Amino acid sequence: MSNNVIDTIQPLAQAIVAAHQFELVDIEFVREGQSWYLRIYIDKPGGINIEECAMVSDELSEKLDTMDPDPIPQAYFLEVSSPGAERPLKKEADYQNAIGQYVHIGLYQKVDGKKVFEGDLAEVTPETLTINYLDKTRHKTVTVKREQIAQARLAVKF
Repeated sequence: MSNNVIDTIQPLAQAIVAAHQFELVDIEFVREGQSWYLRIYIDKPGGINIEECAMVSDELSEKLDTMDPDPIPQAYFLEVSSPGAERPLKKEADYQNAIGQYVHIGLYQKVDGKKVFEGDLAEVTPETLTINYLDKTRHKTVTVKREQIAQARLAVKF
């Protein structure tokens, strides 16, 4: 059900977000406890503010309320927000824009004895990512295949 809702909402959300020259980063439709949440993540160069999130929320809510048939028949909460400092990397453009930035990459299986790498994204190809990371005091480089990646996001370096 979650994917059907996302597939239905995505073109509508994309049109509203693009009209304001924002970027649609991601859409989630998830159940948490007894409640359903439709989460829309938007961004723009320099970051998105709360007023812009509210504007998109109002427009999207109005459109969703007038759709027939209702794409989401059960009760849900609509949340429109920034993806935050640890923005997920999902689209090819996300990976390209993250080159040179600090990233967190989680893998399905270990590579060089590790399932998680945090470091600077050095190179992106259609098949692989190359990350420069620090292992204790040693600088290392790892190249992972895209199909091995379970999760990728920007990370905050401490």
